[in-house]
Amino acid sequence: MLSWALTFFIIAIVAGILGFTGIAGAATGVAKILFFVFLALLIISAVSGALRGKAPSV
Repeated sequence: MLSWALTFFIIAIVAGILGFTGIAGAATGVAKILFFVFLALLIISAVSGALRGKAPSV
């Protein structure tokens, strides 16, 4: 999911440089949503792993 967020972020940067502001804004919005969903799932996974008593897998 983080890779999708980075992909949309790169699309937003390229679109912004080329002057496609509408596409850049939409891609930025999607990237933000995916990034925050990733963070929420990461935190939930870490908390549930801590409650089970398992060490985080790195």
